[in-house]
Amino acid sequence: MASKMRFVLGVFAAVLATAGDLAAQSDGGSEWDPAMRSFGRPAEPPPAAGRGAPIEALNKILSATQLSPVDRSGYLSIRAFQLSRAGRAVDSQNDVAEMGRLLPNVWQVVLSSTQPELAGGGDRAAALRTLDYGLQRKPGDPWLIVAQAQVLMQLADFSHARELLDDAVAGATSGAERRAAFFYRGQADFNLGNFQQAVDDFDGAMASRTGARARLPTALWRYAAMVHTHVDARAILGRELGPELGGDSAGEWPVQIARFLLGRLTPGELELAAESNEQAKRANGRCPAAFFVGMEAVRRGDRRQAREQFQLAQARCPTVSEVNWAATSELKRL
Repeated sequence: MASKMRFVLGVFAAVLATAGDLAAQSDGGSEWDPAMRSFGRPAEPPPAAGRGAPIEALNKILSATQLSPVDRSGYLSIRAFQLSRAGRAVDSQNDVAEMGRLLPNVWQVVLSSTQPELAGGGDRAAALRTLDYGLQRKPGDPWLIVAQAQVLMQLADFSHARELLDDAVAGATSGAERRAAFFYRGQADFNLGNFQQAVDDFDGAMASRTGARARLPTALWRYAAMVHTHVDARAILGRELGPELGGDSAGEWPVQIARFLLGRLTPGELELAAESNEQAKRANGRCPAAFFVGMEAVRRGDRRQAREQFQLAQARCPTVSEVNWAATSELKRL
């Protein structure tokens, strides 16, 4: 059990680092790009942990006095989830309230970052309850609504998720909130088969981004949606990003995915890059590599290869991953 707890806390070290950056920004996270999470998740989701021992371990960690407000809030968010799992609603609510006291401007960003990942361990209901506790404190908060939608999409409830994301888009007041709301509404639209709406949403997620590298992750998702519309997805990707994806950036991840989609790499070369590039290995690059090889097969009308690649993506991508959801939806459409 102790090793499981260390795994969970290790997974969330990156989340806490992100939250630290967010805490330093006046708009609650103007630089956080949700699209990057599609290409930078851990290879496996956090395991389903037991009820008693994790709470005891978190109690011990939280008894330390040297924790920063951001670190303490991150651990409180994890404990709030575990307490919700254990049926201790009041204690879970108290942890969420303490997060608000410690980080009055960005506590909701920390909560929304951790709960979907914890839900991947199998208890989505506990994550949804914990996010509800947050929304009781801050009704209509876009970060918390986006996180609820992410958990619902893990359950393949894309219709309900999209309804929530309509509210998140309408209520967004900062660039970061708008990017997150548009990006995840684009995911819901893609999985529902609303491809033109997905294209428009991904455009909205890129609206304040300048430069090919900043726009690339969302542009790849927009390409996937465009494959199903009556446009030349490859030509549009090449026109917007192609000239900036050469030179020193050609060997970076996920630039290789774009180069493959533009016909500059073969499927085998993309697979080799996903397995050997250090950035790709850290980001479980074999997961999106299989998905986009599948999307290229869809574009060419090769249903057999598309089916094989989407099945491969399902096997490689954790259930908290947008790529996993999209691969599953594409298989249903074949």
